[in-house]
Amino acid sequence: MTRNNSSPQSLFDKLWEQHVAVPETADAPAVLYIDLHLVHEVTSPQAFSVLDEQGLKVRRPDRTIATLDHSTPTLPANENGDLPYATPDAKAQVETLIANCEKHGIQLLNLGDPRRGIVHVIGPELGLTQPGKTIVCGDSHTSTHGAFGALAFGIGTTEVGHVLATQSVLQRKPKSMRVIFDGALQEGVSAKDMALAMIAEIGADGGQGYAIEFAGEAVKALSMEGRMTLCNMSIEAGARFGMVAPDELTFEWVKDREFAPKGDSWHEALMRWRTLPTEDGAAFDKQVRINAGAIRPMITYGVSPDAAAPVTAHAPKPRTSAEQHAVDYMQFEPDQPFTKAEVNRVFIGSCTNSRLSDLRDAAAIMRGRRVKEGVVTLVVPGSEAVKRAAEAEGLHDVFRAAGAEWREPGCSMCIAMNGDAGAPGELVVSTSNRNFIGRQGKGVRTVLASPATAAASAIEGRIADPRPYVNEMKESA
Repeated sequence: MTRNNSSPQSLFDKLWEQHVAVPETADAPAVLYIDLHLVHEVTSPQAFSVLDEQGLKVRRPDRTIATLDHSTPTLPANENGDLPYATPDAKAQVETLIANCEKHGIQLLNLGDPRRGIVHVIGPELGLTQPGKTIVCGDSHTSTHGAFGALAFGIGTTEVGHVLATQSVLQRKPKSMRVIFDGALQEGVSAKDMALAMIAEIGADGGQGYAIEFAGEAVKALSMEGRMTLCNMSIEAGARFGMVAPDELTFEWVKDREFAPKGDSWHEALMRWRTLPTEDGAAFDKQVRINAGAIRPMITYGVSPDAAAPVTAHAPKPRTSAEQHAVDYMQFEPDQPFTKAEVNRVFIGSCTNSRLSDLRDAAAIMRGRRVKEGVVTLVVPGSEAVKRAAEAEGLHDVFRAAGAEWREPGCSMCIAMNGDAGAPGELVVSTSNRNFIGRQGKGVRTVLASPATAAASAIEGRIADPRPYVNEMKESA
């Protein structure tokens, strides 16, 4: 589509303009062309059924790729090769996706495929996720891929069917918001802490109706993994889109991966990608500035990700009936230091924090130490590739020596669909993205945190500040 003015454009405006097939009107949303459709077993069965009922084919199987993650066990197969599925329904979901992919000619990263993993981990790993693309998936945390300067967002099951049939989706253009993190992060503070601090500041609905672009010194300094964590959590602030302008770090990540452009196509792609960043003077509907240097390691204490505070803080007094309900559920008494709360279980994994750098952060704290007796600790890599890389570095030995369980890749306790769950009443420190009631099992109390904070909490058996461990490592280096 050709621009009809010369005003400076934001990254979001460029991506939107480049993919609109039919502009929106007062009566109808825009038709947005989709470059990449990622599919998994949970939100696709009904969409494929509708396709079959209407006699439709998948429009672009070459732009569709599937993986298995939500319902797959993280325990290995038994001696007969049978996987310990949590329920017959979980097994049926996996088998249904396998059958649908075979029928419609869609590439599936099946069980046993060395490229399989959580859908938002394998996309970047394989170079499927590239700057400038529109990417959708029947999963809200598709915003993760925005870390590469892509327009990536989650869609519902009905929309999954629409994209399968047409390679497009109906969308109204949201307003734009820029969140600028000024200054540098302190030692022991990570992208997860930035995300929780932002959500605490703007609220769980603060990004609703907006596409968020993250900018500023602290964002620029993040690794690609950190940018993915930040964009992953933008949905927890209500925004469907979170993105970071692509730069040389982005291009270096994508280069030479399996699905990345090669040869002349690579150079052509680079020229195109370098035109994407927001131009000076581009307008945003809203702008938020956050002092990155003031961010401390964060945890959540309520039943929404915006109920977040520094790990060293005390629980606040409830101001509303909803907050009193959260207090009753989470059992953090007003003025109680969070670091006094005893932990029953720790989960290190999920599409937010299951990448190699996350596991390195956790292993650095667990190395040479033991998990507090009685604290069940699961470490679940985000993909087969992450698992292999971690084992090549000996991280699995570190976790096992500390008393943690080293599992097979998958979504695991993030949503507890595969049987990995806490027990009623347990307090779980989790590197995942949602602390909703029942998210990790009936009656489970979830505290969101970074991998470093989760690992420190596993060691101490209570919610713990990771900075003393980080400082100790720095002094001994």
